[in-house]
Amino acid sequence: AKWIKIIEMKAYDTLSQAVNALQKEGYTEQFSLKFDCLVCDTDNVNYQTDDFEVMEVHRFEGMSNPSDNSVLYAIRASNGKKGTLIDAYGVYSDPISIEMIEKFQMPNRSKI
Repeated sequence: AKWIKIIEMKAYDTLSQAVNALQKEGYTEQFSLKFDCLVCDTDNVNYQTDDFEVMEVHRFEGMSNPSDNSVLYAIRASNGKKGTLIDAYGVYSDPISIEMIEKFQMPNRSKI
């Protein structure tokens, strides 16, 4: 397996700042999390754990309400698509497979 250099991530004050900055870097697709895959919202293509990498993770906490937590993932698919996944409560809030949990725990380690 080949390791990808870990990119120093920028700190953002808000979720919208982070999304806008990532879009400027080419992360223009939006992904949804399913039990055992990611789905690209624009073309409905499913990506298994071997088909994508988590490139960046940004966590945001609500100022007035701790339940307003969200996590932003920058995703790169093996076919070159780049996009974001926004999870309101963290990747573990909805039931997902063990393979998906492991994928989101180990960003920037790639076989692509």
